[in-house]
Amino acid sequence: MGAHGPRHANGGAHAGHAHGVGAGERDRRRLSLALALILGFMLAEVIAGALVHSLALLSDAAHMLADAGAIGLALFAIRLAARPARGAMTYGLGRAEILSAQFNGATLLVLALLIVYEGIRRLITPADVGGATVVVVALAGIAVNLAATSILAKANRSSMNIEGAFQHILTDLAAFAFTAIAGMLIITTGFRRADGIASLLIAAIMLRAAYALLRDSGRVFLEAAPRGIDPDVIGRAMAGQAGVSEVHDLHVWEVGSGFPALSAHVLVGRETDCHAVRRDLEALLKDQFALDHTTLQVEHQRDELIAIEPTEPGMGSTHGTL
Repeated sequence: MGAHGPRHANGGAHAGHAHGVGAGERDRRRLSLALALILGFMLAEVIAGALVHSLALLSDAAHMLADAGAIGLALFAIRLAARPARGAMTYGLGRAEILSAQFNGATLLVLALLIVYEGIRRLITPADVGGATVVVVALAGIAVNLAATSILAKANRSSMNIEGAFQHILTDLAAFAFTAIAGMLIITTGFRRADGIASLLIAAIMLRAAYALLRDSGRVFLEAAPRGIDPDVIGRAMAGQAGVSEVHDLHVWEVGSGFPALSAHVLVGRETDCHAVRRDLEALLKDQFALDHTTLQVEHQRDELIAIEPTEPGMGSTHGTL
């Protein structure tokens, strides 16, 4: 007997998170406002970096370009994910945000590697960098990123899209701090290699963000159990329920951000009420493991059959085989 937990499209509630239509619209507005802030400042930073020959400023701008891409893709993915499930797309387009996260992670990785290359080159041959301009732009960047962070902090961060954009902006804050320090060092000591060192530190932050995005989105695509959920623990808890004889073919995966799912085959005793066991298991999975979307195939154990076969032709001795 199959049992299905409630189906949740975007706009419903799953895994303990509520995503109403109004909340989705508010998230889109917050993302759009953050995107406008990031794009406006990124253009100013590119101009300033080119004028004063600062790789740190240009690498910051590259990071902000990745941030803008992350926010733009998040907006697009939210629109796709909001479409209802139909036809062959039985889960809808909820995984569009996971594709977005993978693309953003790959972009960050490529940009970080390019900055590492150029940063090392700048360490070998330092460029003449205008420290005062670097400091002014970096301080302005801190202010802009604080504003964008404040906006996105109020959005639904259980979404991999929004959390990814939020983490991008947080790393920008650290990047601008390093850039400001580099500018101050250039002004006070004339140490021009500070620009290259700051660029390498920014690249390290970008690599860390890229790794997190690729790791988390990769887990979803490989249908691994969601982070923080141990299938062995779930299996033991299910098998320990009254009336349950065996649990096998247990699968736990994540359809999209904050949308874990489970399926399992459960055997119960011959005299056990399989419907009551199913309801108890569903309540267990929801209350202890926050798993709302479950598919349980509950069946009674079959009687063991014994076949009697002669051991040798013409002999009366027999043995049983299960």
